[in-house]
Amino acid sequence: MNQTFRALVVDKNDSDISLNLKDLPLSDLPEGDVTIRVFYSSINYKDGLAGIADGGIIRSYPMIPGIDLAGIVIDSRDNRFCEGDPVLVTGYGLGVSHFGGYAEVARVPAGWVVPLPSGLTLQEAMVLGTAGFTAALSVHRLLQHGIAPENGPVLVTGATGGVGSVAIALLAGLGYEVAAVTGKAAGTAHDYLRELGAQAVIPREEIARPIPGALARERWAAAVDPVGGEILANVLKTTRYGGAVAASGLAGGASLASLGVYPFILRGVSLLGIDSVQCPYPLRAEIWKQLASNWKPHTALKTIANEVALDELSALLTRVLSGQKIGRNIVRICD
Repeated sequence: MNQTFRALVVDKNDSDISLNLKDLPLSDLPEGDVTIRVFYSSINYKDGLAGIADGGIIRSYPMIPGIDLAGIVIDSRDNRFCEGDPVLVTGYGLGVSHFGGYAEVARVPAGWVVPLPSGLTLQEAMVLGTAGFTAALSVHRLLQHGIAPENGPVLVTGATGGVGSVAIALLAGLGYEVAAVTGKAAGTAHDYLRELGAQAVIPREEIARPIPGALARERWAAAVDPVGGEILANVLKTTRYGGAVAASGLAGGASLASLGVYPFILRGVSLLGIDSVQCPYPLRAEIWKQLASNWKPHTALKTIANEVALDELSALLTRVLSGQKIGRNIVRICD
């Protein structure tokens, strides 16, 4: 094995952030039980934040970002994994406090590593990545809550992003009527959402406009919301009696300033928090098995991904924050 590896390194000097491809010695790898040759990673909103000065994501510098990776084990001190095993890693401290997936080699604790389930390729695992895993966790929680297709339509906000795209495909595949919210103009983006399984496409301004009262007309049996902010507040105000909203993001803001307790105490609406970072390992492994089998979104896996090389990555990272992308960007690390 080569004694060096190539990686995208983010560093900070005062308030200036730099992103550079570097050749690093293997001795720079952090402590861990399992060493992985990384074949694919992906670009998430959190990765975009890692590339800006006030992103609030990176714990210490220099850091190799990338909160996802999929690859092949090349060395293991844990008997659960052997050389040659295909594996994936998402969440925990990867790419935040621990060198992440934007590198040809990664070393991580064994407790973070999930065997690649039969039914998924390394590439498909990263088309899904943290975004797809978060979408699947959201759907899992809605099912646990008892939301069934006959209860009515399910709203998906941030629909052209990674979480939204996979959530639409999963819900449609399970027989739900899906309404997708997007700020993008009619045309290619709307066609994309319908191809994933959305039966209605709703302009974002319709969902985002202020609702003056404590509640509004009941519309949705449930919702998947990776956006947060006032959109989440409005979704809760329009969710039907006994419904549930699975919330996983804050691209639209962290405040619910206009929301009172009324959706919860007058309509029995439940707000379900979705955390993909510290999700317990047994549930994590089970969700990935579902994504590889019964829930595998075949159409989405062919539709939503744009593949880029490692040397194209730095130019794309900050653009993920603009909200203009459609689907998922995956990163080819090794051939």
